[in-house]
Amino acid sequence: MAMTERRARTDTSDKAARPAARFERKRQTILDAATVLINRNGVKGLTFVEVGEMVGLSTTSITYYFRLKEQLASAAFEQTLGRIEAIVREAGAAPTPVERVSRYLELYIDAHRRICRREERPFADLSDIRALDSDVRQDVSEHYTRIFRQIRDFFGPIRTEVERTRNTARALVLAECVYWFPLWLGKYAIQDFDRIGQRVRDIFLYGLAPAGALWRPRPLAVERRDIDSARVNFLRTATRLVNDLGYRGASVERIVAELNVTKGSFYHHLDAKDDLILECFRISLDRIQNAQAAAAALDGSHGERLTSILAALLEIQLIGDWPLQRTTALRTLPPEVRADVVARSDQVALHFAGLIADGIANGSVRPVDPGIAGQMIMSSLNAAYELHRRATALGNPEQAVALYASTLFHGLFDDQPID
Repeated sequence: MAMTERRARTDTSDKAARPAARFERKRQTILDAATVLINRNGVKGLTFVEVGEMVGLSTTSITYYFRLKEQLASAAFEQTLGRIEAIVREAGAAPTPVERVSRYLELYIDAHRRICRREERPFADLSDIRALDSDVRQDVSEHYTRIFRQIRDFFGPIRTEVERTRNTARALVLAECVYWFPLWLGKYAIQDFDRIGQRVRDIFLYGLAPAGALWRPRPLAVERRDIDSARVNFLRTATRLVNDLGYRGASVERIVAELNVTKGSFYHHLDAKDDLILECFRISLDRIQNAQAAAAALDGSHGERLTSILAALLEIQLIGDWPLQRTTALRTLPPEVRADVVARSDQVALHFAGLIADGIANGSVRPVDPGIAGQMIMSSLNAAYELHRRATALGNPEQAVALYASTLFHGLFDDQPID
């Protein structure tokens, strides 16, 4: 009798668990589809209609799991952040800074290998978090910040403001490097991923500069593109607002309010906001290439030219009032236009790679993988704007630039004083 009762209770429990399990499976399927669409079209392009087509559900059925699109996007980001946090915590348990960074890179590379083999779901592109509505963005942003601080803790305790700035720069460069992986890692064979991880680790441990090299950048005579002054004002303001607030936060209303002009003035110079964002990307890539061209005219070694380019561009990012456009708005562009921007970014990275290869040949750059180093420079420049408030607070522009540049010039673990 007792056995029969226990079996009955077990059967009842199993029946109750089945709907919950089905719910979670379907919810996960919806999240997976949303992640794919966010990575393809950004939060702006995420729709219940497309999600439904991918998973075979009506939009009404999807609202049973996620009432609003913003809740679905937020859940996709939170799922990715949870996976990244697990990586960061495991890496953070290693006993030394070098071992923590090494383990972090190893775990991230392993995750991307499994993703490429379709053994694991992809990460959502975190650069689009700022595209969320403010009512759901705060929790996701706070989670992202907690993870970033755990990465910063890889480098040990902070005792001074200079140490805080240096460790923040280190964490920015390290985190952005792995977040940048999806843009270029897929161009390599999966069997090469371990070697790529080792080459990235080598640059982070020892830097690009040969032993004993000093940070001595030279000023560049960078040519400026001739742009109408009113258009320049729109581009400068839009770039800064997109970097600070994301695509959605940089509304046409906010842009014209900052400039104290009318919407009519905006549309006189630009057809639409998306045209403005595309122009911001093009101008930013122009500015990098102009710095590269100016450095080519310098006398001296290729290593000196590289440091001069980095110094000029980091000054723009950390100190200037018109930064380079961050990739946070990349997903808002139509796929074919986005591909053109990424292709041009790759051209810029290849120029850095060529400069590094020439520097290796004449001994002014340490022997590293030039292609990987070029991509690491691009990701580091992209992340640098995040430090601009702290750089301004330091009150010493040259020191701020040198601190940030040291992460690649001397590596993440060089503690020599910077004046």
